[in-house]
Amino acid sequence: MIGFVLRKTLYDLWDNMFKIVVLNLGFITVVSIPIFLPVLAAKYFDSTAMGMALSAFGIFICSVYLASVAVTVKSISNYSSFSFGDFLRNFKTAWPAGLVMSFFVFLLFMVVTVILPFYLGMESPVGIVFAAIIFWVTIFAMLSFQFYFTVYARLGSNIKKSFRKCMIISVDNSGFAFFFFIHNLIVLILSVLFVFLFPGPAGILLYLDEALRLRLLKYDWLEANPDVTRRKIPWDALLIEERDKTGTRSLRNFIFPWKD
Repeated sequence: MIGFVLRKTLYDLWDNMFKIVVLNLGFITVVSIPIFLPVLAAKYFDSTAMGMALSAFGIFICSVYLASVAVTVKSISNYSSFSFGDFLRNFKTAWPAGLVMSFFVFLLFMVVTVILPFYLGMESPVGIVFAAIIFWVTIFAMLSFQFYFTVYARLGSNIKKSFRKCMIISVDNSGFAFFFFIHNLIVLILSVLFVFLFPGPAGILLYLDEALRLRLLKYDWLEANPDVTRRKIPWDALLIEERDKTGTRSLRNFIFPWKD
């Protein structure tokens, strides 16, 4: 199943390269806000609170943008496409999810930079225990909420349910969640070679949406077959229609599609 997700996403990224690049270009523009605003403010205001407030605002803008991208690229994994007018309309749907995620990212930043070092600095068994608990809770949160935007986009715009479904999906598919977390870190690092224009954040969100959409076939099948063993999912049967729609491509077809 994972192999098919990677192949289908590769095809979709290639077919929609221009749109993915433009979405990533928009993100690069947006992400400059939390980078440069605090630096600029520091020249005129000697205030730590001002710097943190501007950083929080920048995180909010970035989160809202990524939420809008997640809702937008959903159409690609559905074998369709989108216009940039769709992106502007999706902003109205996505901004609440971005707002909530910005609070989560800011909290995660505070945990990593303030709370965790505080307990480690206690140099006592109690401090180590609390630091270990916080560390593993943070890891679980990162594994679970990597799917947050795609769950919100695909399973309905209910923030509370989206967070709960993220945790359920992560616990029920721990290997799947861990694989895509590592995979997307690698993709993000490789994106540096292309200045984050490709695959970049938009490509990663597309990977996650493709993976989630296909993983949900498992739950449709389990609902229709409640008495079967959950560990024996017939992926070959479930993906027949998807494989027929996606097809296969040669290297020649990738480079010179008009010749096949």
